[in-house]
Amino acid sequence: MAQTPLPVPATLNLNNIQGDILSGLPKKTETWYFFQIVDPTDFRRRFRNFIPYVKSVAQVLKDRDDIEKHKRKHDQSGTKPHLIPLVGVNVAFSHFGLDKIGVDDKNLVDTAFMTGQRIDAGATLGDKGTSSEGNFDPDWDPAFKNEIHGVFIIAGDSHGTVEKKVGEIEKVFGVGAPSPSIKEVARVRGDSRPGDLSAHEHFGYLDGVSNPAVIGFGKNPNPGPAPVRPGAVILGHEGDKSKDKRDGWMVDGSFLVFRYLFQRVPEFDDFLDRNALKVPGLSHKEGTDLLGARLVGRWKSGAPIDLTPFRDDPNLANDPQRINNFSFAAERDFQKLCPFASHIRKTLPRADLEDLGISLGSRRIMRRGIQFGPEVTKQEKRDKRTYHARGLLFACYQSSITDGFQFIQKSWANSATFPFAERAPEVPGLDALIGQGPDRKLSGTDPNDPTKELILPDEWVVPRGGEYFFSPSLKGMKDAIALSA
Repeated sequence: MAQTPLPVPATLNLNNIQGDILSGLPKKTETWYFFQIVDPTDFRRRFRNFIPYVKSVAQVLKDRDDIEKHKRKHDQSGTKPHLIPLVGVNVAFSHFGLDKIGVDDKNLVDTAFMTGQRIDAGATLGDKGTSSEGNFDPDWDPAFKNEIHGVFIIAGDSHGTVEKKVGEIEKVFGVGAPSPSIKEVARVRGDSRPGDLSAHEHFGYLDGVSNPAVIGFGKNPNPGPAPVRPGAVILGHEGDKSKDKRDGWMVDGSFLVFRYLFQRVPEFDDFLDRNALKVPGLSHKEGTDLLGARLVGRWKSGAPIDLTPFRDDPNLANDPQRINNFSFAAERDFQKLCPFASHIRKTLPRADLEDLGISLGSRRIMRRGIQFGPEVTKQEKRDKRTYHARGLLFACYQSSITDGFQFIQKSWANSATFPFAERAPEVPGLDALIGQGPDRKLSGTDPNDPTKELILPDEWVVPRGGEYFFSPSLKGMKDAIALSA
């Protein structure tokens, strides 16, 4: 699965695309500032003064280059590098926000975006909630039940740096003055976990390993799934199925999905301990770790169980040439190495579909999440119960929410019969981490008896809010959103 160097199409304008989409804003901490627009005309006038705050992909790449130079300089001197003061800002709008300011977005042609996530949560995603007279009320934090018009994403090296920038943005829109043009709906902050746990989500597993390589961005991708055409992520480019329908201001934008996901870590750890796999030669602790790895599809180090099925291999995990270089190719009809319903197989099935001639290009998403909340306390470990809110600020970009995030959640993670082409006698079951439905169970967790079903009596990832947004290009902001003073 080695990849050849990517061709660079001349049409990918890195000075026009918001920086988080392709390169990810560098961050140790990140604030998501959700807002409503209270004065549309004043907002659009003030927005022109906000645009210079927004970082493009080109600017983010320069930031990342500066970070690497700073690290190398300290490596040569043998000193520990301090963090460079950096902050990056991006912005995105919901359909309701674009409608509020009078921007015609019908040619975004995405039904999930037009509907909004609060309604979609019940109709499609499987979030818990109540329905009354056709209206779905999700079990979300109250703030996220409000109509959200937009979000500012502010990422940086420290809380102080980010908070200072938040204050500057609020000032641009008159927050704190007698007649502000926006009103804060919710504000959530994520932080990288400490030390060696950085880049690991709260269950302990290395996260964000399988982001797609994009043709026209980056060179010499590491071995793994095939690179995607830029239109899988960026509107108006090859691979965007609605490319010819896009208005000019929509080109170089991307749809953003945000999910406020709480993780019940003590309960998850307790479940693994109580259901530890009994495999000859493995201790109870090793059997516990093996069950967790088979639910996720990777060991906590990030090493895929497809390549190292019974013991973790940190050396493999640290090798960028190997960590993503697998495809489930030898196991379409059995689960000895990796369960059909493991999280990474459900959400990126690789050879399960590609061997049937089904392309995964339109299903790829660019993930940009960050963890939130404190580390598990001694009391929580002792009581095997969550007392403090923690989890993942999940975010992903794509050129179609209906083909990307929504499809993955509904048709793969929540579908007990996916992957559909396997010919084993057992039913795969739901994704143990994010699969939602009334009958939560899966097969294949026991490598010695793959037909055995494991009942999942609890949900360890609990959605508590979210929305669908569109992240316009810098030119799109100037042409369609901002008004002259």
